[in-house]
Amino acid sequence: MGFLRRLRNYFLTGLVVSAPIGITVWMTWWFVSLFDAWVKPLIPAIYNPDTYLPFTVPGVGLLAAIVGISMIGALAANLVGRTILSYWELLLSRMPVVRSIYKGTKQIFHTAFSQESATFETVGLIEYPRKGVHVVVFIARELDSGEIGLDPGERMLACFMPTTPNPTSGFLFFAHLEDVRILDLSVEDGAKLVISAGLVTPKGQVLPGEPPVIDEETVAELTRQKSAKKAAEKPAKEATDKRKVTPPKAT
Repeated sequence: MGFLRRLRNYFLTGLVVSAPIGITVWMTWWFVSLFDAWVKPLIPAIYNPDTYLPFTVPGVGLLAAIVGISMIGALAANLVGRTILSYWELLLSRMPVVRSIYKGTKQIFHTAFSQESATFETVGLIEYPRKGVHVVVFIARELDSGEIGLDPGERMLACFMPTTPNPTSGFLFFAHLEDVRILDLSVEDGAKLVISAGLVTPKGQVLPGEPPVIDEETVAELTRQKSAKKAAEKPAKEATDKRKVTPPKAT
């Protein structure tokens, strides 16, 4: 049994070490292969190294995509590029369905890649789905209540509540400023807390089955609160028991 236990521990340790490496390598290869499949057919044969070599060179499509996107960015930064882009946007704005997709996608990319954007730089807690239960949220920005159709004049926060273990999906909340508790955590530490389902805390990793660390002062305070609660409930309980025992008076 001791040998089997050690073998199991070795297997779990190897899984913890090798799984992140394997997933990272697989996702990187998938990303490179995706761009190769999209871009390589568009590259002229004279510039494609696969034409001259007996094997396929991975990453050529990704490199060509990076060069092409950089050239488009350089073109859009001058007067000629801005003029062409304005005509292109004018053409798309006249198309009923395409203009909605284009404007929405453009707004998302402008918000995500804007250098002045301060998106998700703060981590907080809000009470959800009921009072006394707290969830981790990432605060996008502060806004006035009038911006979302409420009575103006109140300070509110746009909060994104990610799901566990996939933080890319979640819910959007607009909460009052006083209802959000700001945490002294970085976004990276908050993401680790969400992805690990609370197992990884900012102070380190909590092993499964490890009891929480509570000092003597905390234990004494919890004991005092419990005793005070029992003392407060005792008179009400005695009165209830007395009413149950005392028979009603005969009329």
